[in-house]
Amino acid sequence: MSGLSARRRRDVVDALRRGTVPQRGLDVMAVGLDRFETALDGELEAVAGGSAQLKAVRGEYGSGKTFFARWFAERAKKVGFAVAEIQISETETPLHRLETVYRRIVENLTTAEAAPSALREVIDGWFHVLEQDVIAAGVDRADVVAVRAGVEGLLEKRLAGVSKSAPAFAAALRAYRGAVQAGDVAQADGLIAWLGGQPNVAAAVRRAAGIRGDLDHFGALGFLQGLLAVLRDSDYAGMVVVLDEVETLQRVRSDVREKSLNALRQLMDEIDSGRFPGLYLVITGTPAFYDGQQGMRRLPPLAQRLATDFTGDPRFDNPRAPQIRLMGFTQERLVELGVRVRDIYAGGAVAEGRVRDLVDDAYVADLAAAVAGELGGKVGVAPRMFLRKLVDVMDRVDQFPDFHPRRDYALTVDEAELRDTEREARALGEIRRPGRGVGNVDDVELDV
Repeated sequence: MSGLSARRRRDVVDALRRGTVPQRGLDVMAVGLDRFETALDGELEAVAGGSAQLKAVRGEYGSGKTFFARWFAERAKKVGFAVAEIQISETETPLHRLETVYRRIVENLTTAEAAPSALREVIDGWFHVLEQDVIAAGVDRADVVAVRAGVEGLLEKRLAGVSKSAPAFAAALRAYRGAVQAGDVAQADGLIAWLGGQPNVAAAVRRAAGIRGDLDHFGALGFLQGLLAVLRDSDYAGMVVVLDEVETLQRVRSDVREKSLNALRQLMDEIDSGRFPGLYLVITGTPAFYDGQQGMRRLPPLAQRLATDFTGDPRFDNPRAPQIRLMGFTQERLVELGVRVRDIYAGGAVAEGRVRDLVDDAYVADLAAAVAGELGGKVGVAPRMFLRKLVDVMDRVDQFPDFHPRRDYALTVDEAELRDTEREARALGEIRRPGRGVGNVDDVELDV
């Protein structure tokens, strides 16, 4: 952990203190993910070479799907990929409306150098690359008119394939470049918003650029193709898109669910056809979504493509398969994660020695067991709450010289700080305790 910067330490600890998954620094917290590294790195290399890939991640609530997605995204950014992570939801990001999905991708687009949304930085960088290519081809750098003409010609050539399905994308890029060169900030901002799929861009902006209307469901695929072409020409390896919490489709109206599953199938068809070179699409969901009748099985072609045999020993799961599973935390892995977080925290603590001495491995193990016990013994749903409590303990040790966790800290888990899955695990644990009744009808003892 000595190689961590102060900022990365702070980002990790602050996120855990809030009970959320950190955006950065996940490589030092990854426990049990090493078995996926070789296969995923190989697939990223293939996508960087011009192919496309889809990976479905399955796991129960609390198994670390969001952590996995961000860990993988961070790994991808280190080898030159742009990344966008979005949460699927019926109200904010309905999967059956691909124009909304595209807009969320752009809003959350990030690179190793730029924070969301990185669209403008990517496009400006692309035009710079085009200028350099034109100059390298022999055009005099001082001849502004010739350079501009060369860039426009190269733009048309690079976007020739995209223009067939989304001619407005190329038109908006040309207009944006013209607005930037003319110093028309309002026009440039409006065109960037339109390229990002934002609705309600002023009619005057669109009229000046020779484009009309807003982005629709079918145009979104063409815009995604255009964005990938721009990224590829800007020396990015490609783009990783994470569609998190796809299992929410099970809770929407049947007609919306059918449209959403069909949109996912459409994306897979386009990936298979080679339309999106440089795209690595990741979806995450629960086993019920992949195997249940309200999930992917409602669309057999989709279920067949992602079908993977998980009947054997999890140690021998194939990480190259289209679907991989996360097994969640055991008590040993939970303790290992806690020790790593302790070391991250201690490296930037004021009272580093006290933190390491008082929050030693034995205390971390005891706290992990206590938190899991509060949640009905469900270790799989314990990591978030465990890490939050662990950081709280270390904060007190770091700030108060006379604080001793074994003497002065009593674990309390308030109902308000629990998520639904944690609350359910706790309630079930309460029911199953001796003298508290039974958890289900099979637990009823009958005197016959």
